[in-house]
Amino acid sequence: MPTQVTIPEDLLVFNGIDGRTGQYLIAPMSAQRLVSVIRDERKDWDADHFSDLKDRDERERLGTYAIEEGKDPSDLAQSGWGVVFPAALDGSTADALREALRELLEHRKKQARGSYEEGGLYREFTGPDGYRRGESTKKWLNRLGTDLGTVNPAKGIPYYVLIVGDPNSIPYTFQYELDVDRAVGRIFFETLDEYASYARSVVAAETGKVARSPRAVFFGVTNPDDRATQLSTQYLIQPLAERFEKAKQKNSPDFVKEIDSWQFESVRGDKATKECLLKLMGGDQSPALLFTASHGMGFSPGDVEQLEYQGALLCQDWGGPYGGGVRRDDYLAGEDVKDDACVLGMIDFHFACYGAGTPYYDDFYRRLNRTRSPIAPYAFLAKLPRRLLGHPKGGALAVVGHVERAWTHSFKWSTSAEQTTSFYSTLLRLMRGMPVGHALEYMNGRYASISVQLNNTLENWEFDQDTNLLADLWTGNNDARGYAIIGDPAVKLAVAANDEQVIDRGTIELVPHRTGALPPILDAKSKPGAAVE
Repeated sequence: MPTQVTIPEDLLVFNGIDGRTGQYLIAPMSAQRLVSVIRDERKDWDADHFSDLKDRDERERLGTYAIEEGKDPSDLAQSGWGVVFPAALDGSTADALREALRELLEHRKKQARGSYEEGGLYREFTGPDGYRRGESTKKWLNRLGTDLGTVNPAKGIPYYVLIVGDPNSIPYTFQYELDVDRAVGRIFFETLDEYASYARSVVAAETGKVARSPRAVFFGVTNPDDRATQLSTQYLIQPLAERFEKAKQKNSPDFVKEIDSWQFESVRGDKATKECLLKLMGGDQSPALLFTASHGMGFSPGDVEQLEYQGALLCQDWGGPYGGGVRRDDYLAGEDVKDDACVLGMIDFHFACYGAGTPYYDDFYRRLNRTRSPIAPYAFLAKLPRRLLGHPKGGALAVVGHVERAWTHSFKWSTSAEQTTSFYSTLLRLMRGMPVGHALEYMNGRYASISVQLNNTLENWEFDQDTNLLADLWTGNNDARGYAIIGDPAVKLAVAANDEQVIDRGTIELVPHRTGALPPILDAKSKPGAAVE
């Protein structure tokens, strides 16, 4: 029997499990130890980016949101839609990508009432207008005649922006920073067939080929002797499920008329197994909206399994940090979603380390070790969301997940009860029929607000050394920063209205196979991190 070791309550625990050892990716530590890391980190903060966040926080407080007043973010004819390709793509590859995405591009162009040249709000950024390697977000915007700030969709860059490319060609930092004011998503697949399947899936969902039951499931793992998952279920999954149930009750002050038809389910603890999650993720119990909280899998750089399994969802099957390691059967990865799965029209939200992707550098241990340590051969998107979106029978519309680590401490601060308002508001906005990119504005606003508070706390540290507050703000900031949309940010939940026929298990017509594979965009001769940081 493995020896059980109880983690002291005053130590902070972090999300993420090493796929080889079964131990935490970051060992539990005291708030005092974390504070020494935080104070060193501030030296490396980008002044321009912090200024942008400060402006965003001020606009949020004043009630002026990212898109200018009077524009409807649910109407692309008013908010606009654009797609960004790497400028370095050769002509034949760019043409092949555009052809694979043709159904989606034509659909969005029609919704936006034509291109900019035609008086509409649809725009493609390719060739000279695409993203150039090593370019900052601000420089890219300035080059195209606009800047960060409240978005006027008619002035250069639309509100909704879809990035097409891996995070080495178009880095995560570009996505984070552009997302401060705009609604940004990303897709990247290894085959043209997957691009075409995703494009067809979005159009099918938005033209009535699928209409899922208005049903949301909250899936929360509680592994033995593991305070991280115990906290995420107790202070994230359970409160969210309970609050949405109250929102359905007409005599409740939280009543929301628009979600009266929704059904809410909570799967927690011993029921939150891999078998159960497979039923919810393409099986016969799949909902329109799936929210999961669990550990995400992590592997060392150079591990042959890292690219395949990093960010996979560790389920209740795992015996905990003192249970003797991790088995492959304990976690759900992209390859577990089989060809007969039905995920068309779903939107998933995964609270898990690396659930969306992995950067090249380890931001946390860079601070601990005072060195910039690579954690992967190159930045990459997780396989699970790519599999869900590019599924041959019809893909999920979007997966919201975390790039880098998710921070368990962020939703349960030592100074208060659970911090779930941003999560609740995001999901509620989705259920009310808003695009996923606009729904995530609550998470972006939270990031801006916490970043400003964190910086102010650090500036006043000499006079007010509140260790717990600083640890809370830092973990909250890291968590809010890392959320990313994998998928088109303009997609909405594909649910049936009261008088519509439910089509829970719709499929798309199989896309014609496109010969040839996409060449790697990453230049193998260059340093992988050069485009990332």
